[in-house]
Amino acid sequence: MLTLRQIEVLRAIMVTGTVGGAARLLNVSSPGISRVMKHAETVVGVKLFNRKGGRYTPTREADAIFSQVNGVYDKIEDLQFVISRLRHGTNAELRIASVPSIAAAMVPRAIADVRRTFPNLLIEVDILKLEDAIDYILLGKGELVAMSYKLDHPMLSFEPLARGQLKCIVPDSHALARRAGVTAREIADYPLIGVDPNDPYGRIMANLFTSQGLGYEVTIRARFGSTVCALVGQGLGIAVVDAFTLAAGQWPGIKVLEIIEPTSFQTYVALRKDAAPSSYGERFVVALRRQMDAVSAARTRKK
Repeated sequence: MLTLRQIEVLRAIMVTGTVGGAARLLNVSSPGISRVMKHAETVVGVKLFNRKGGRYTPTREADAIFSQVNGVYDKIEDLQFVISRLRHGTNAELRIASVPSIAAAMVPRAIADVRRTFPNLLIEVDILKLEDAIDYILLGKGELVAMSYKLDHPMLSFEPLARGQLKCIVPDSHALARRAGVTAREIADYPLIGVDPNDPYGRIMANLFTSQGLGYEVTIRARFGSTVCALVGQGLGIAVVDAFTLAAGQWPGIKVLEIIEPTSFQTYVALRKDAAPSSYGERFVVALRRQMDAVSAARTRKK
């Protein structure tokens, strides 16, 4: 049986008409072309070329073989074309979702990384509340969800993304704005703007106070961390938000303060247990984890 290399060499001789031309076409030495051709003739059992005046022409016995060689080579080129399109994401689609806190800045940065590798990849991004993630994945709306919390579900797996931190934000004119850091007790002295404490994301904020037995009052509730930041920027109160939301850096009029107590929390990517992610999905998760780790590392360096 002829190998793909032998088929490639035979076709190169057919196209160029000489061993030297085939060598130049394939960017190899002429003796190497001659050896492959002779071995191919041995495998086939018939003479494949007539040599006349330095040129090679197919023998009559080899006509049927060469018609098949061209067909095989065309299929190989088709395969390479398909592989090339997959490599660049042509006619492929990545559908992912994220909770708002991670979607604000981290997801766009990760998508930019993916798009540089797959410039033609179609990408669809949804922003979900955490409790909507189950239906999103199980109903096939997308292949993964970036989450700030994990759930117990027999059909879903949760892979760690990065650890996040909470920060306190205050209006520029607030009494705390002159501080570099504050304690949970000091924050609790002021009315807060925040996400509903019963919301899975809101519980991350609430744990800062409940773990120390502190009471606190949320006077304005908002669904998304980005809205909380905008409300603080309007001078309507102070808030506790995650560093991933703040990484967008698009809310003027606020001062970011470090919280003295530990405020670390784990983020996750949710996937179906019975379906492997696509190569594009895997690349997105790697890029997202890298971007989120960079935010966490920046906070560590500032301490």
